[in-house]
Amino acid sequence: MTKNNNTTQPTEDKPVVTTAPDIKKEPEKTTTHSASNTENIVDKKGRRLGTVAIIISILFSGGAFLASQQQVTQQQIQIAQLEQKLKTADTTLDAKLVAAEQRITDKADEIVRKATVLMQQQDKSIASLQLAIADIKGRRPNDWLLAEADYLVKMAGRKLWLEHDVVSATRLMENADQRISALNDPSLTPLRRAMADDIATLKAIPLIDRDGLVLKLNSLEQQINKLPLASAVLPEADAVEEKHVSTNINDWQSNLKQSLNDFAGHFITYRVREGNVIPLLSPEQHFYLKENIKGKLLLASKALYREQSEVYATSLESAKLWSSQYFQQDDPAVKSFMAQLDSLAKYKVDVRYPKKMKTQALLSDFISERLRRNVQAIGDTPKATEGGKS
Repeated sequence: MTKNNNTTQPTEDKPVVTTAPDIKKEPEKTTTHSASNTENIVDKKGRRLGTVAIIISILFSGGAFLASQQQVTQQQIQIAQLEQKLKTADTTLDAKLVAAEQRITDKADEIVRKATVLMQQQDKSIASLQLAIADIKGRRPNDWLLAEADYLVKMAGRKLWLEHDVVSATRLMENADQRISALNDPSLTPLRRAMADDIATLKAIPLIDRDGLVLKLNSLEQQINKLPLASAVLPEADAVEEKHVSTNINDWQSNLKQSLNDFAGHFITYRVREGNVIPLLSPEQHFYLKENIKGKLLLASKALYREQSEVYATSLESAKLWSSQYFQQDDPAVKSFMAQLDSLAKYKVDVRYPKKMKTQALLSDFISERLRRNVQAIGDTPKATEGGKS
């Protein structure tokens, strides 16, 4: 617009040459106007294109930014997953390390325990060897008598408390006392005093011939089948006064009655008995009776060995009661059977034994003390030799 105003002003100052120059210059005006329009259009298009380019660049940059953001997010997720896997791997590795350490520790403890047990066994073996060496080196001929006495005393204890054989226990103690007396050692006087007390205690125990009593019970058991059973026991009948026919004719009625009674007595007789009646036993009851009596005698034999005095006495009492009720008491075999039951019932089968013997503890202490002195003597010998060498 400014250019157009500048071109019109020179035409107004020169009126003479207005037509020709105007005719010639009109195309220039149109050309200039079109050029300016073209430039405006180009400017607008350029601006639009620039705007579009800017928008496109903004869109491309935004898309790139979003794509980069998505990649960053994915990378962060992957990083988090990798961190979680690393943590899991660390936890698993720690657990495996702890388990491996525990296994190694357990194995080491087991090895240490085995080594400790082996060392203890070796120590015991060494100690036993030392005792054996001390026994061989320091033994004197009389020590064999001491060992025999110890063995005899232990055997006496087994005979007394396990087998209740008082006679054998007393003999063994007397033999042990003979071994101790053969040593002729004054230091063993307390031991011999205790041994004498134990022997006196054993001799004071009442002796029971259990084997003999059991044989007697077995003999009675064999006699039961031969004993006669008692028949039915009836009470005594009342005494009947005999009546005779009188010679007085006035007593004809009583004489007639008496004659009829005497005639009927040849055919029917009845008597009145009052009291308890013991009937006969059936064959089955007879068998059970004898077997029950045998069972009581067998129970008495077991109670005899178990030293159960009450069971022994009760069994014999039951056998005696049944025999007196169901066997013939006037038979000699039954009388002998009852007498033997009475004699067997008088025995007392329970015996009180001493709980311990003084000799065994004293003898063990004496033997241990002698072996200890021998071991100490062996232990002191190498030191003395080393001192002599130095």
